[in-house]
Amino acid sequence: MTNKPFDISRYQFTEAFEEVRRNKGAAGVDGQTIEYYERGLDGNLYKLWNRMSSGTYFPKPVKQVLIPKKNGKKRPLGIPTVEDRVAQTVVKNNIEPMLEEVFIEDSYGYRPGKSATDAIAATRKRCWKYDWVVEFDIIGLFDNIDHELLFKALDFHIDEKWAKLYLQRWCTASMIGADGHEVGRTSGVSQGGVTSPIMANLFMHYVFDKWMTRNFPQCPYERFADDAVIHCTTLPQAQTVLCALDERVTECKLKLHPEKTRIVYCKDGNRAKEYPDTSFDFLGFSFRARKSKNSKTGEYFTSFSAVYEQALGHSA
Repeated sequence: MTNKPFDISRYQFTEAFEEVRRNKGAAGVDGQTIEYYERGLDGNLYKLWNRMSSGTYFPKPVKQVLIPKKNGKKRPLGIPTVEDRVAQTVVKNNIEPMLEEVFIEDSYGYRPGKSATDAIAATRKRCWKYDWVVEFDIIGLFDNIDHELLFKALDFHIDEKWAKLYLQRWCTASMIGADGHEVGRTSGVSQGGVTSPIMANLFMHYVFDKWMTRNFPQCPYERFADDAVIHCTTLPQAQTVLCALDERVTECKLKLHPEKTRIVYCKDGNRAKEYPDTSFDFLGFSFRARKSKNSKTGEYFTSFSAVYEQALGHSA
């Protein structure tokens, strides 16, 4: 124990730095690289522990970096300083185990022991069982998370006052734009921060996961961050789900992406209905009807399945 307001183990900071070093990453607004921070590692970690334990730690602004997207647009990432990444890793390692006990099985993004491959495998199996899919994406989830709603969720699940304090400070830390101007933030979490994925998952746990389980338990889904597919038995059911989902997302101060949200018919050799949308893309895979071969009989049939987009000559 210490005489400081917050009892945080110093050993956690050494572990956190090793994790930051393994993950690599660029310097933040202070220009300090991982290698430079490591030169005075013992002193740097002691100072960080001392400030976090006493409640006097305040993060530096995040550095905005624009990353090109497939559609020609650019996605803004916020790069924290190395020191802030160490601090965030300490908090993440403390809150992740308790939130993992809360999160639902079909949430796959940014979780230990889960991957996009797992989500694709579940999607493939369910598309064979369910005829219809509601595909959706949320516009700028990380940038538009409502702080008031997020902080309520943090208060409910996180007992450590120091963890909640610093999570809130990171949410409201300003950003240095690509043009050099500093911009304050009143919503969102920095996409690029260590704790941002787990906070986004907590937010979506209430916006979508628990809401789906409560209102449409008969419709399984796979969600990876803000990208998801919902499986439905009939077209009317899919239409009902999509309408309710749009209302729910709006209620939580988010918006569905109009070009990436739609109903899809999983058409194969046994599904003869006509519908304009019979394919969808999810996590770099293209789901659609394709010719397959029965391994036992050697006969060919039309199956609704997935192929990695790069194998089709596309960029994933």
